[in-house]
Amino acid sequence: MPKINGNEIRPGNVLEHESGLWAAVKVDHVKPGKGGAFAQVELKNLRDGRKLNERFRSADKVERVRLDQKDQQFLFEADDMLTFMDSETYDQIALPADILGERRPFLQDGMVVKIEYHGEEALNITLPQKVTCKVVETEPVVKGQTAANSFKPAILDNGVRVMIPPFVGTDEDIIVNTETFEYTERA
Repeated sequence: MPKINGNEIRPGNVLEHESGLWAAVKVDHVKPGKGGAFAQVELKNLRDGRKLNERFRSADKVERVRLDQKDQQFLFEADDMLTFMDSETYDQIALPADILGERRPFLQDGMVVKIEYHGEEALNITLPQKVTCKVVETEPVVKGQTAANSFKPAILDNGVRVMIPPFVGTDEDIIVNTETFEYTERA
């Protein structure tokens, strides 16, 4: 595994630190008035979700881990386990539903996701960035209400609450960003 300097850590990098696998969530480069510069890194454990704040100086060496990514199709959910299938080998894997956290409602039947592996161990699931959802409940469309930057609350078919523009009505399909939980455009 390649070693990188502490100042080369970027958000999204996976590091081997304190005998665990950690993802860099946030990285701030700090140059104090006294002493050398350092990177203040917020790390998230990929196995148990713990968070850790760590300082890395440029002279510190850390192991950068490369994860293998495979496209896999979501099949079904049973007993809080999500079952995915590799579309090339037809191998199936079951992962706990809480691996997706708050993004879980955006997982749809037949959706192709990226699963990141370290060896044979599945560590993370990445959903497509944009997902089409149907608005099931919102305030009615008001004619003439086209003020810029005005939004109204809506509930989607998966139970998620988002803010949508006033011209979008009930039973319309919209595209939602799965990372920011924000309305992107009409479908």
